[in-house]
Amino acid sequence: MERKLTAILCADVYGYSRLMGEDEEGTLRTLSACRKITDSLIERHHGRFVNSAGDSILAEFASVVEAVACAVSIQTALRVENAELPLERRMQFRIGVNLGDVMVEGEQIYGDGVNVAARLESLAEPGGISISGTVHDQVRYKLALVYEDIGEQTVKNIAHPVRAWRVKLDGAPLAPPYWPIGRVLKRGGGLSLVGIAVAIAMFVIVQHVSLKPPHTTAAIPPQEKSSLPLPNIPSIAVLPFSNLSGDPGQEYFSDGLTDLLITRLSKVPGVFVIARASSFSYKGKATTIQEVGRQLGVRTILEGSVLKTRDRIRINAQLADAASGATLWAQSFEQRLKDILAMQDDIVRGIVTTLGLLFKVNNPQLRSIVREDLQTDNVDAFDAELRCLQSFWKFTKDDNTKARQMCQKAATLDPNYAKAYADVGWTYETDAVFQWSHDPGADLKRAFVFAQKALALDDSNAMALALVSDNDRLSGRFDEAVRDAQRAVAADPNNSWVYWFLAQALDADGKPDDAVQTIQKAIRLDPALGDWFAAELGSAYLHSGRYQQALSTYKRHATTYPNNLWGHFGLAIAYTEFGRDRDAHAEAAEVMRLNPQFTLPPPELLSKDVAWRRRAYADLRKAGLK
Repeated sequence: MERKLTAILCADVYGYSRLMGEDEEGTLRTLSACRKITDSLIERHHGRFVNSAGDSILAEFASVVEAVACAVSIQTALRVENAELPLERRMQFRIGVNLGDVMVEGEQIYGDGVNVAARLESLAEPGGISISGTVHDQVRYKLALVYEDIGEQTVKNIAHPVRAWRVKLDGAPLAPPYWPIGRVLKRGGGLSLVGIAVAIAMFVIVQHVSLKPPHTTAAIPPQEKSSLPLPNIPSIAVLPFSNLSGDPGQEYFSDGLTDLLITRLSKVPGVFVIARASSFSYKGKATTIQEVGRQLGVRTILEGSVLKTRDRIRINAQLADAASGATLWAQSFEQRLKDILAMQDDIVRGIVTTLGLLFKVNNPQLRSIVREDLQTDNVDAFDAELRCLQSFWKFTKDDNTKARQMCQKAATLDPNYAKAYADVGWTYETDAVFQWSHDPGADLKRAFVFAQKALALDDSNAMALALVSDNDRLSGRFDEAVRDAQRAVAADPNNSWVYWFLAQALDADGKPDDAVQTIQKAIRLDPALGDWFAAELGSAYLHSGRYQQALSTYKRHATTYPNNLWGHFGLAIAYTEFGRDRDAHAEAAEVMRLNPQFTLPPPELLSKDVAWRRRAYADLRKAGLK
């Protein structure tokens, strides 16, 4: 019998017998609604249904990180679903996640790995998640979650005690993959959120990415994702480089190097490069080159490994054809750590030369890669910048503070390091966005100052330009916001987030059709963020009066991002337009639950469309928001 190591998720409904005894038909309807959510999320996190009986679910994942992320997504989404039910009729799942060796027979899996997951499920609180010690070891540095050690547990039919941890869901939701969509500004002694243009003034019609939520059941295997169309120019996705040091503390270096290679390649004219979030969605997953190429719609894949010692670094890189998996180019690099930037140049040059030959591109810009003069030669500054990025992507208050300290250290070590100044600015922006600071208005001003410092050193720094554009928009300078965002796109045309900021500026400036095309480009560059970017389709439907489409689109977005209050914000408008006041009030209550200090922002900072914003504000006030 075949054996394999896999991540196992077990779930069941707490108090299911009581619910059935009180109302069989109602319980089955609720279970069916919940199962649509769980089935969709398991598929979205690349899991496979194994079995289902009554109220139980058994699924497996190639990635333990995806298994835990899926469990959190399920519980947060079900909270939204339960909010509309009376307390006594709410359906709360308990979830257990284990990483273990299992036996495989056909579609079924058996063994202690499954049994331990089932026992962990029984240790979970209603609406909660329990994970094994082996799972905790794998995910503690990779997910922005809080864990509680509940010690070794003696469980039924397992010979040895099981070390168990609880995932603390309150106060530790999964963060969006990048910049969130709120902005805060100090106004008249109180905090007002601005930037609702992101959620209620975007115009996005996604023509090539289906936004219809997948409908799956445990008995029907999820359909294979359709292939994206291939660009007619050289195209590449850079998968996260493996850390060969054996030290999880060095993960920041391999991830940071991958991130920088994506950035370097994205600036090469005539090459289509998949953005960071989609590339990193494959981290730790067992997949094939062909699957990645099909899912991301690219012709080539770069992967590799990093081994860093005290003063030397070795990198193995391999470029493969996505259709056949055949190696197109491979090379090993070993140099002193202080020569890491020159090593990046060698890697990029080898890749681009191969792409040029492969696609018969006769482009002098493509064939001659020049080192970026405004990078740093200070290895300590470079290391501090990578540590900054590692902390920043965790999206917690403490990690954001650590990120700022590391970026400031990088800028101190090399006062000409433009990227370090830009990233310091973004940490201040993030403090304001998440309301982690006492004076968000001052933090936004600090962010602007650091963006200007970066641009003084490198006037083509895309994220510094995007930061300036965002400040322009939040100040009502819509024309300037568009111009600065267009400069950001010109500087880095493969960066999905600069298109995001450009779309916000265009929409606020009264150019919704242009915003539509811009967001389409962001989605194509970063398919993994399709659900996040797709929220803008709901905004487009709202603005054009297509409230039924807005309602269904926002519901789908809320399933994936239940802690994004702007999704509930849009639902409140749509429900009010349908006359469904009770549902609108429920969505407004969800907004206030997620941010008890929420107040409606000054309307003049949203859009030039005065008539529409008046109608939207009337809907929101009717729903109970002020």
